[in-house]
Amino acid sequence: MNKLKVGIIGTGSISNEHIQAYLKNPRVELYAFCDINPDQLAMMAEKYGVTRTFTDYNEMLALPELDAVSVCTWNSVHAPATIAALNAGKNVLCEKPMALNAEQARQMKEAADKNGKLLMIGFVRRYGNDCKIMEDFVNSGYFGEIYYSKATYLRRNGNPGGWFGDKSRSGGGPLIDLGVHVIDLTRYLMGKPRPVSVYGATFQKLLNRPNIISDGKAYTSSTREEKVICDVEDLATAMIRYDNGSVLHFEASFSLNIKKDEGKIEFFGTKGGAKLDPDLEMYSEINNYMADVKLTNETSLSFDGLFAAEINHYVDCILDGVPCKSPAEDGITLMEILDAAYESARTGHEVILS
Repeated sequence: MNKLKVGIIGTGSISNEHIQAYLKNPRVELYAFCDINPDQLAMMAEKYGVTRTFTDYNEMLALPELDAVSVCTWNSVHAPATIAALNAGKNVLCEKPMALNAEQARQMKEAADKNGKLLMIGFVRRYGNDCKIMEDFVNSGYFGEIYYSKATYLRRNGNPGGWFGDKSRSGGGPLIDLGVHVIDLTRYLMGKPRPVSVYGATFQKLLNRPNIISDGKAYTSSTREEKVICDVEDLATAMIRYDNGSVLHFEASFSLNIKKDEGKIEFFGTKGGAKLDPDLEMYSEINNYMADVKLTNETSLSFDGLFAAEINHYVDCILDGVPCKSPAEDGITLMEILDAAYESARTGHEVILS
């Protein structure tokens, strides 16, 4: 069997998840690495036994035998690296967020369409066990019409540092880094309605708080730089209205004076509701009594196997023609939401989407 030859563009922290998943897939050959940092590149190449290494992704993409890549760079390189890969005839799995803005995202999809190649977006939460279980209940009509959802992704002191705090490379703070996860997951489970308006606010009050003694949790970039840059928001919140009348309210932070970090998603429907915190609980009515439901099997979000499920799906899409679960058009919609949230925060007014 000819194995799918895969290259990694950007060998920082998140690439480890992709690499380990590829190594576990018997239909994949981990073929080449690229990173602009030669020390990071050498360390990762030695760690994973990859001999073809490049500091320029164009040189790696010139390999005719290379079939596909994962783009795991900082956000500002997502669009140029992805477009270059697609134009070179490679399939692409691009990490979230898709790009710095919706216009870049549209250009990426245009390149995929022009070259007849797959462009999949790394919405990894769609591949979680909690998402699958929720889908089962949503599709069976258990919740009825889901008309409202709430999502929080809050860190007390969790700015990753490095490029994450540099707006020129990240595109923003917790809104574009963390918010994209919960916005996408809630929208996906609500049937992917079209956003029609966004009202948002961002705050830059606490910054990265590097001297605060934390509880040992590590939210850190793999890059270490002499000049610390932190010009992104530390808290973001928004209300998103969809074309079916449903609404999402979300908030995300790198730094916030709260008791502990929080990651919670709630859905409210006409027949029942649900909360992922991280265990899945459901609330409904049974025989005219209010009832809480907790499944007996494991329903808590597990990151074990999360990326493997995503990578395996990517491979199946390329080799078997399986329909893509997280296509480029969904990435564009998310970038339109993020663009609108930042614009609303800048102007203080609601942004209407066409």
